[in-house]
Amino acid sequence: MRKGWLMAGPCLLAVAAWSIAMPRPLAADSGRTASPAASASITIASAVIPRSPAPPSSASLLNRYAKAKPKLWGDHIPGVMTRLDTKDKVIALTFDACGGPKGNGYDNKLIDYLMEQNIPATLFVNARWIDANPAIFSKLASNPLFEIENHGTEHRPLSVTGRSIYNIRGTKNAAAVITEVNGNEEKIAGLTGRRPLFFRAGTAYYDDVAVAIVHDLGLQPVNYSVLGDAGATYNTNQVYKALLGAKPGSIVIGHMNHPEKDTAEGVMRAVPELRKEGYRFVQLADYKLKGSK
Repeated sequence: MRKGWLMAGPCLLAVAAWSIAMPRPLAADSGRTASPAASASITIASAVIPRSPAPPSSASLLNRYAKAKPKLWGDHIPGVMTRLDTKDKVIALTFDACGGPKGNGYDNKLIDYLMEQNIPATLFVNARWIDANPAIFSKLASNPLFEIENHGTEHRPLSVTGRSIYNIRGTKNAAAVITEVNGNEEKIAGLTGRRPLFFRAGTAYYDDVAVAIVHDLGLQPVNYSVLGDAGATYNTNQVYKALLGAKPGSIVIGHMNHPEKDTAEGVMRAVPELRKEGYRFVQLADYKLKGSK
């Protein structure tokens, strides 16, 4: 059922448990304060913090994976993080902005609600969406409620063989994987001064060699444990029910680029009930992550 819903979505969503502790204090949904609106135009960051330790060069990665043959393909394969590694009653809301001809919208209702309710969230933003919405991106990136992460340069499935899913061709080789990841990382870092910590492939699909490359580049590939809106195809009640299925440590995936859909209404209906159940909302970097084994 999950696969079928993904296939129908207008944005087309879509371990050995690598766990990296992020040097940031835990902050609950009541602990951050939304910032006022930022400048209406994007500005280039004066300095970009380098990744530490520095990842291998592209040349060394290409040499390392020159003969690697993928054995796995999917959205929940080893090495892809899908949950927070905790039993705390916390949920990470993540929202994708996919970009492209039918994916450059902005769900102002959803984002305004998160700000009004002081709910932190992680936003996976594609390079094309940034180019189409520079002022909005600047505002979101300057708001401490929102963690800006990497949703790729061309929104492609991550493959070293060009494998496709949902009629979207994947990256054709290891070099294209590196470009898909690094192109948008450099864009985000250049605009914000902060390098992303996490990566989510277009369609959320990877092969196992591409997953290893993402890790080598210094990011964690992140998908989800709760399918929040199925590529922005769910109606309000379906989004609501999906979110109420969250458990301690769940990572929810939704979309912030389809204002014509029902994601905002479903989130607005579910959040009060989740809070009554004792859940708090956090960003991905607030906890270690874990994935499939």
